[in-house]
Amino acid sequence: MIVLKINNASEVVAAKVGKFLESLTPDGFDLTKVEDEVLNRLIENLGAEGIHGEVAAVKGLDLQGSDLMVHNQMHVRSHRSF
Repeated sequence: MIVLKINNASEVVAAKVGKFLESLTPDGFDLTKVEDEVLNRLIENLGAEGIHGEVAAVKGLDLQGSDLMVHNQMHVRSHRSF
């Protein structure tokens, strides 16, 4: 299993839509949009390589160094098979 944590979602959104518009959106919204785009491209690239599997965006998990923290309200926000 691979875990991917995105740390700079707000900066990515600001670079794409501009700093002013980014300041109007909450960080959680930015993270969701960036996660969705990463999942789409990941599925596209892995599928092109003939790899089959599943990907999920999960709320309530946090990667801190070599520890994977599970919070009380963990749930799968998005799940896709490819």
